Amino acid sequence: MTQPRVALFVTCLVDLHRPSVGFAAIHLLEAAGCVVEVPRAQTCCGQPAYNAGDRATAREIGLSIITAFAAYDYVVAPSGSCAGMLSKHLPHLFDDDPNLRAKADALATKTFELTAFLADVMHFTPAPPPLDVTATYHDSCAGLRELGVKSQPRRLLAAVPGLKLTEMADPELCCGFGGTFCIKYPDISTRMVADKTADIEATGAELLLAGDMGCLLNMAGRLSRDSSAITVRHIAEVLAGSTGPAIGQPSLS
Repeated sequence: MTQPRVALFVTCLVDLHRPSVGFAAIHLLEAAGCVVEVPRAQTCCGQPAYNAGDRATAREIGLSIITAFAAYDYVVAPSGSCAGMLSKHLPHLFDDDPNLRAKADALATKTFELTAFLADVMHFTPAPPPLDVTATYHDSCAGLRELGVKSQPRRLLAAVPGLKLTEMADPELCCGFGGTFCIKYPDISTRMVADKTADIEATGAELLLAGDMGCLLNMAGRLSRDSSAITVRHIAEVLAGSTGPAIGQPSLS
């Protein structure tokens, strides 16, 4: 069987704040039987410009993405937010051009969030090292509501020996990040993340997991300000057995 050729869409936040998530994603995709490449021409998914109403810039970014990722069988992102932008919103930037819209639709069809791709497309069962910990999982808005990512991360986490998953009272509650939302409405965003971290603390979990760096950075920041002992990691890091400082903790380097 031919190995699928997968392009990793790294995402801005992973590239700038948490490269270990990108390396963990590559490890998992290769373990699942994929040939993984990271196109050097990639930049942002265009979502900040799109959300701000700057359709011209978003369209320009979209054109570069379509070109950079055209040759691959699949495009996979360790982020429901970026995967949602590429698969649900980017095609509409080209509604006025049937040729480009067709190319954007082709990109959308082959774009997946990481855990959904591993679980639903590759039917992959990870083999991470044991992790004796009680964890809870946050469902990001874009991954859940745009892409239907809910059961997939939980199915993958079930393969982690020793990990006990304790659900929040409302795991689907928004953390308040929302890209530009937290900048436009800081007071509302702050209240939302405070409610979210209270829900997290109530589980008694030692580890908070999610699949989107925006959510993770937001929640880790609030937990740190509240002097919480809860560790925060991207799910890819746990599934790949990555070690090192948690999100929000200082680097050892």
